[in-house]
Amino acid sequence: MMLKPHMHSPLMRPLTRLLLALGGLFALAGLIALAPATAAPPHHEAPAKGDAATSETADWNNRITLTPDGAHILGNPEAKLKLTEYMSYTCPHCAHFEGEGVATMRMTMIAQGKGSLEVRHLLRDPIDMAVALLTNCVPPQRFFALHDAFLMQQDHWLTPAYKMSQDQQKRWFDGPLPTRMRAVANDLHLYDFVANKGLRRTDADRCLTNEALARRIAAQTADASKLGIDSTPSFGINGVILAGTHDWATLKPQLDARL
Repeated sequence: MMLKPHMHSPLMRPLTRLLLALGGLFALAGLIALAPATAAPPHHEAPAKGDAATSETADWNNRITLTPDGAHILGNPEAKLKLTEYMSYTCPHCAHFEGEGVATMRMTMIAQGKGSLEVRHLLRDPIDMAVALLTNCVPPQRFFALHDAFLMQQDHWLTPAYKMSQDQQKRWFDGPLPTRMRAVANDLHLYDFVANKGLRRTDADRCLTNEALARRIAAQTADASKLGIDSTPSFGINGVILAGTHDWATLKPQLDARL
C-alpha cells in the first residue's frame, strides 16, 4: 500500500517499506493478533471541569473521549455528525487542514455539540510513528493540545529531517523499534519540543519505547487500509468514507449539508 502521490511529503516512503522497517512488528497480516489482549485501552471519557459539557451553553472542546481501540474524539461523543479524520503528522496537507478546518470546527460545530472530530492515524514513515507515540501516551485530556502543536508547528520541528543524510535516516528504519524511535526523537529535537509542552524526557522515552502502544497505532493504519483509504488527510462522516475529500474546501460543504 502506498499513499497517493499527490498527497506525499518529501519524506514519504511506501507504507509497506515502513512496516518492513519496523521489523515485522506491524505486518498487516495478523497485525491485531500481535497485540496482547491487554493492549487496547478501555473506553474512557475525560470530562470537562465541573462537568460543564452537560449544559446547553457548554463548550464541547473540553470533552475528550478515548475509543476502545485508542482513537481520540474531540467534542460531544453523541453528536449527530461524527467526523473522522485519517491523518499523518508528516503530511503537509494535514497541517493545512489543522489550521483551516479544525480551527473553524472548534469554534462552531464542536463547541456547540453539533459535531465531533475523531482522529485516527494513517502512518506514512518512522517519523510519523515517533510523533504518534508521543501524542498518544499522554492522558486523553492532553492529547489534542500536543496533537495540535505538532501539526501547527510542523514546519519548525520537521525541517531538520530534510537536511539529514541517507546514513542518518537509515537509523530510523533499521534496528529495534525503541532504538529507531529514540533516534528520530534525537535527530528532530522532539525531546525539546515535547519538554516545552510539559512532557519530560524520561516520560517521552517511555512513550517512544511502548511497543503495545505502537501496535495500537499501527492497527489504526491497518483498519484504514481495509477501508480503502490511501491518502492523508481523508475523512468519514458517520462511518461513511468521503470520496475525493482531502481538504477543508471540499469537506466544509459536506459538513454544512448535514448540520
